[in-house]
Amino acid sequence: MIREMVQIDEEICDGCGNCVPECHEGALQIIDGKARLVSDLLCDGLGACIGHCPQDAITIEKREAEPYSETKVLDGMIALGPNTIIAHLRHLKDHNETGYLREAFEYLRNREDLDFAVDDVIRAVHNSDDGGASCGCAGSQPQTFNQPEPPASVSAGPVPSALTHWPIQLHLINPQAGNFQGADLLVAADCVAFTMGDFHRQHLVGKSLIIACPKLDQGQDIYLQKIIVLIDLARVNTITVMIMQVPCCGGLIQIVQQATQQAQRKVPVKMIVVSVQGDILHEDWI
Repeated sequence: MIREMVQIDEEICDGCGNCVPECHEGALQIIDGKARLVSDLLCDGLGACIGHCPQDAITIEKREAEPYSETKVLDGMIALGPNTIIAHLRHLKDHNETGYLREAFEYLRNREDLDFAVDDVIRAVHNSDDGGASCGCAGSQPQTFNQPEPPASVSAGPVPSALTHWPIQLHLINPQAGNFQGADLLVAADCVAFTMGDFHRQHLVGKSLIIACPKLDQGQDIYLQKIIVLIDLARVNTITVMIMQVPCCGGLIQIVQQATQQAQRKVPVKMIVVSVQGDILHEDWI
């Protein structure tokens, strides 16, 4: 299988940072004055960052997909310096990739040719529990905003739910349950419904819902397999993925895209990105 990956020409990159907020996986960061890909694991190769680079320093490279290797990733990063390695390891930590993180620590400790102190790198990774500020994770940074009071005439009584089934958490659902057969599937990040005042009426009506958090949930390989079953056996009609604008939420898109690539059937997928204030930022068929 051919995989698409972001490539950055550091000779051209001027570190403007325009690409960073366009990467919904949080895989791009500005480090030592250059844009750096800190996560091969989460880069989906969509190239949303490309059109926002004024220097044309970002391209997409197609190559044969190989099993992910943390050792190979670190081999390629060592020349970029300790700050890039720290950002990469923090990204693993933030996405609960504890197995890869342990592998990385062991690999670095066994290298004898490094020009930086491995213990300092590990300490910097473990000391990053500061609400996301140290790793630039916008999804964890506190924000306060004033929402207008809804008019009293919005509803004369309770608003009915558009939910048609239970359970809805992806770990708990049976992907071959009747409510998923031939359904239009809505895959929503956990936070989406809490930010949108009219989520049920605008987005849930007529759809079968599953929810997940790509940052905090464990066992995401199970998520992948369940979505493949939903595509191939439940034969869902369409998939709409709703995520927050924060970088870590893009992992949900990646899981769905991997499932569509591995499934036997083809199914159209729409991505809807929601701001932390509940606005639709953009929606696209992907």
